[in-house]
Amino acid sequence: MQATYKKYILDFKRPSGTSRGVLTQKETWFLILEEEGRYGIGECGILRGLSIDNVREYEDTLTWTCSNIHLGKDGLWEALRNFPSIQFGVEQAFLSLSSKNPFELFPSEFTSGACCIPINGLIWMGDEAFMNEQIEQKLKEGFQCIKMKIGAIDFEKEVAILKSIRNNFSKEQIELRVDANGAFSKTDALEKLKVLSELELHSIEQPIKQGNISEMSDLCAQTPLDIALDEELIGIFDVPEKEKLLQSIHPHYIILKPSLVGGFKGSTEWIQLAEKLNIEWWITSALESNIGLNAIAQWTFTLKNSLPQGLGTGSLFTNNLESPLTVSEGTLSYDPHKTWKTNLIKELCI
Repeated sequence: MQATYKKYILDFKRPSGTSRGVLTQKETWFLILEEEGRYGIGECGILRGLSIDNVREYEDTLTWTCSNIHLGKDGLWEALRNFPSIQFGVEQAFLSLSSKNPFELFPSEFTSGACCIPINGLIWMGDEAFMNEQIEQKLKEGFQCIKMKIGAIDFEKEVAILKSIRNNFSKEQIELRVDANGAFSKTDALEKLKVLSELELHSIEQPIKQGNISEMSDLCAQTPLDIALDEELIGIFDVPEKEKLLQSIHPHYIILKPSLVGGFKGSTEWIQLAEKLNIEWWITSALESNIGLNAIAQWTFTLKNSLPQGLGTGSLFTNNLESPLTVSEGTLSYDPHKTWKTNLIKELCI
């Protein structure tokens, strides 16, 4: 078996704002396996300023992974515990190599086109006009769950935007989620959660910065609005430590990005612990190309989670790889009549 990797830069169609800054590009690496004329592909992608494996030796670790591919999927996963995005790429690549179709990792009613996955429509931070423009577009596109990133503009303006949606659509018609990405201060977070709760939101992701365990625990105990942990899960690799975190904070939800928490295996560990503690969860992509998004979507469908998932990021880029994934009426589907370019993996190797 031979293994190689190739870097690929994804370009956003328009700058996308978060509380950590504005994104114009996204780096990713494709891990490609070849054995007896068969190919497998996996995606290793990092988010600058967020991924725990955003370190100088990242490409050196990819080189080491390719040189030690003989260790196999499980052996490499253990050796790469500090590099969750590479763990995820390794999992995908081995599954792809062993599949009849290198892009169909989890055959199901999803890949046959018979079923789809409900997803949220993502509203990026920006000025008030831009955020309203996005909301109108998502509503026209048939989304029944909207997730809005907050924390970049004046809080009162963000509340006004949310209020305008709620004035026109009840919580039964449109589910509203917000993601603060840790933007609230520890001193005013609870008061802001009280204001937001009056708008009958579904939940808020990561109201304060990760690492403030005691404060987050207090918030979860007192909040009138359900809290979901996202960034809080990053960098915790051992199962006992994962369980300790969930027991300490006891959030209402956890949100799992396989690229950030150790791929399918790392995500499954979190899911099993959450269900043991009666904590709900959903899956979100981390701005992967359609290679990684395809793998996440196929795996997510097998989990049979009825909540809207965060898998609608494939259309954000000008140079994404064409795929059978289609977003329509607030769902993600896989059109088996659309095929991947059969020589795509070979092209990426060049």
